[in-house]
Amino acid sequence: MEIKTFIFLSIACFCAAFLDSVAGGGGLISLPAFLMAGLPPQIALGTNKLAASFSSMSSSLKFIHAKKVNLKLIAILAPFSCIGAIIGVKLALIIDSKYLYPIVLGLLIFTMVYTLMNKKIGGTNEFKGITVKNGAIGSGMATILGCYDGFFGPGTGSFLIFSLIRIFKFDFIHASGTSKILNLCSNLVSVVIFVNAGKVNFFYAFSMAGFMFLGAQVGSRVAISKGTKFIKPIFIGITGIIIIKMVYDFIII
Repeated sequence: MEIKTFIFLSIACFCAAFLDSVAGGGGLISLPAFLMAGLPPQIALGTNKLAASFSSMSSSLKFIHAKKVNLKLIAILAPFSCIGAIIGVKLALIIDSKYLYPIVLGLLIFTMVYTLMNKKIGGTNEFKGITVKNGAIGSGMATILGCYDGFFGPGTGSFLIFSLIRIFKFDFIHASGTSKILNLCSNLVSVVIFVNAGKVNFFYAFSMAGFMFLGAQVGSRVAISKGTKFIKPIFIGITGIIIIKMVYDFIII
């Protein structure tokens, strides 16, 4: 790796991890960065997944330490995220992801518009506990979004945060913290499959892992200290950027 490539990737990965730890969407920066560094698309995907796992792990630990995560809920939902991710990666081998674009775009637009129109959504933590109803709905959500993350990926963080707020009545800070761990679960499953398929450049992944871990530490610390008023506008902004990027990619494809 040339020194200029190392500097470029380290800055990009730090920023991606910082952003991802706050409201998701870090892949919008890190994946294109690995592609620009010269990695082939499939290798870039696998390498990004492995490096991003360190980011997810870092922010997860920070949110857990700050007591912004319901560990009992995670124990219920995490296995479903893993199962979903396995299904998603398997589907990715046989189905072209471009067919998901219209559906995902529609859901992302709905998520952003709904959040903008409902000023109080995610403003306060109104979580009342785990019931049979919200547990069942949450398990289905974790499976579907885990599958989506393994199969396609863009907007997973946005969907997780929005779903956790709607289903469990979390505020943005608790929804963001919980989403990081669910995202980590699906990421780790995807990494195992990518490694098994020989689609990871370990040198690039581990070279950037430290920067992503550090970026996530800084980002999650800022998010925790600033709270919902800081996370919500970034969440809306990131969701909007993902929508624009997906529209652009769809037109190009």
